[in-house]
Amino acid sequence: MATTGTGVLPPSFPSLKTKDHHSGLGFVKSLDFVRVSGLNRMKSRRTKISVIRNSNTGQDIIDELQQSSSQGSPLLVPRQRYCESLNKTVRRKTRTVMVGNVALGSDHPIRIQTMTTTDTKDVSATVQQVMKIADEGADIVRITVQGKKEADACFEIKNSLVQKNYNIPLVADIHFAPPIALRVAECFDKIRVNPGNFADRRAQFEKLVYTEEDYQKELEHIEEVFTPLVEKCKKYGRALRIGTNHGSLSDRIMSYYGDSPRGMVESAFEFARICRKLDFHNFVFSMKASNPVVMVQAYRLLVSEMYLQGWDYPLHLGVTEAGEGEDGRMKSAIGIGTLLQDGLGDTIRVSLTEPPEEEIDPCRKLANLGMRASKLQSGVEPFEEKHRHYFEFQRRTGQLPVQKEGEEVDYRGALHRDGSVLMSVSLDQLKVPEKLYKSLSAKLVVGMPFKDLATVDSILLRQLPPIDDHDARLALKRLIDISMGVITPLAEQLAKPLPNAMVLLTLKQLSIGAHKLLPQGTRFVVSVRGDEPFEELQILKDIDPTMLLHDLPHMEDKLSRVHAARRLFEFLADNSLNFPVIHHIQFQNGINRDDLVIGAGANAGALLVDGLGDGLLLEAPDKDFDFLRDTSFNLLQGCRMRNTKTEYVSCPSCGRTLFDLQEISAEIREKTSHLPGVSIAIMGCIVNGPGEMADADFGYVGGAPGKIDLYVGKTVVKRGIAMEHATNALIELIKEHGRWVDPPTED
Repeated sequence: MATTGTGVLPPSFPSLKTKDHHSGLGFVKSLDFVRVSGLNRMKSRRTKISVIRNSNTGQDIIDELQQSSSQGSPLLVPRQRYCESLNKTVRRKTRTVMVGNVALGSDHPIRIQTMTTTDTKDVSATVQQVMKIADEGADIVRITVQGKKEADACFEIKNSLVQKNYNIPLVADIHFAPPIALRVAECFDKIRVNPGNFADRRAQFEKLVYTEEDYQKELEHIEEVFTPLVEKCKKYGRALRIGTNHGSLSDRIMSYYGDSPRGMVESAFEFARICRKLDFHNFVFSMKASNPVVMVQAYRLLVSEMYLQGWDYPLHLGVTEAGEGEDGRMKSAIGIGTLLQDGLGDTIRVSLTEPPEEEIDPCRKLANLGMRASKLQSGVEPFEEKHRHYFEFQRRTGQLPVQKEGEEVDYRGALHRDGSVLMSVSLDQLKVPEKLYKSLSAKLVVGMPFKDLATVDSILLRQLPPIDDHDARLALKRLIDISMGVITPLAEQLAKPLPNAMVLLTLKQLSIGAHKLLPQGTRFVVSVRGDEPFEELQILKDIDPTMLLHDLPHMEDKLSRVHAARRLFEFLADNSLNFPVIHHIQFQNGINRDDLVIGAGANAGALLVDGLGDGLLLEAPDKDFDFLRDTSFNLLQGCRMRNTKTEYVSCPSCGRTLFDLQEISAEIREKTSHLPGVSIAIMGCIVNGPGEMADADFGYVGGAPGKIDLYVGKTVVKRGIAMEHATNALIELIKEHGRWVDPPTED
């Protein structure tokens, strides 16, 4: 970091001094300001920043912001535009980038891609896998190229595919190897470079101090190493992806920006400026992270900076190391789906620890979601948005229920501080109470339910049992007695009153005073759409609901659930109303399970990653109750809210992988899935550096063929463990750090 005094900016902020096209990250002219965390600096100092504010009124107002920049303090920066529209999905306008014969950009469909898992040197196996991927409908395929032998094989792979009439564009995945990138650029259509390790050494997580001269020398070194590849791509008509990975930022970047989204953006911009200096524009950006919240923030910050610079390069979207099964699909839906509904993204990959062809279907579902939303320009009427945080996670926490004088039962457990799960329960389920209790994940002690870590918080009962059905009503009383909320519609409660139930009302019912028919002290739950005229929402200021259910019918295509909810939260913030809001999504009959997971992740997840919302109520009449419950908890955990099971950061495998990732991942999950609060990284290799473990407590990493290295955080603690002993060694490591509990036994 440059050792500068007050009023002088480090070399990575030249845009505050100049506006040419080589400038660094800048600040938009704006009246609004937000805090961006993570800009860790080495020494405490006072930095004076002059910011030119909005000059549309005809005069420039200069505010001198005096802000402490000691380590860990947030930097005050202007609120910046990050998408085309805040009230509807409008696809961001980009230039066209050609990858072989496939065009990327806003004038073209959202392209889907995946990556081979074969040994690249095995030409026949790789060709067969590429053909299978192409037959499944992928537009682009990426292949790892780590050395000279793999680069030589790439020529054979390309030629063999052409001979078999497969012209799908091929992308070389490059780390640490500029000469290999130069070689493979002669035959492949696109080169992916990782700015964190293409010219810089692997991060050692050392805090470095730079003079301005030192910093500039490192930038000159990057330009020297990267320029030949850019020139070669120009010569052969190739494309580039400048693909930043949250887990592999260089020590230089982290020493100034910290392990942050802004560091990810600046890392990519260093390479982009070189491309632009050489008049090369056939490139795309990506900002991948295993944490969907970080991933969303990084892409938004990237786009906001591109708006500021006047750049229009396409985006490749992805959540890296998402994992497998519904967990992996959920994480990808949260990250990718959020951005697609803001009109961002031109090509996507869903990274799963599964065969690559299995990635194509969820990838296609997400692409279709994005294309449909942008075609319809789904949204709501324009509204002013002032309170949402685009570039950092700041949760809006609704006021949890508090006990009121005279109440016979404890309502405080109806919602959970880290995020709530509500479930719709039928009369048939009440016929077998013990089975219902288990379905709600309650512990049973002598047939009586008790709440546990992952017990459903409240239930919606659309029909109440008859007053003379004593068994069903006793089952409900036992749930209410353990502080589980029971919600039922107004008409049901008036016809068949259930003591201590919470009553579900619509805004219309409130407006005509129907709630006054209920006994005084009855708790209300109010269902709102979010697109109502603000005048209709005003009635919320006169009542004290326990929670709101945000419920927008799925049949109304032109309306966007995400934008309607943002509008609702804006109204609540404007009026200082801190009611908890539950995202209530009712899916249509017959929906595919993957469609439900992706729909829930893209719609509710897009709000939860912004800290908007306090829980979920997912309904699908023909879907298994346990599946809906687990999907709800998975969604909360994927948004970094309520942690109810072991978190896995699992890479999708590639030609570098040193063991059977799918088999080992399944083995580790089977033995460790009962450890909520523990996160485990399962990595086929360490190509991106130990930063890959940034989100994990423990790491299981291929170090050499047949050998495993174990990590605690980013630090390797055991090397070269024989694979057959490695899973048990991981368990022992977890025990040594006091994070192990024995698996629960069945009652």
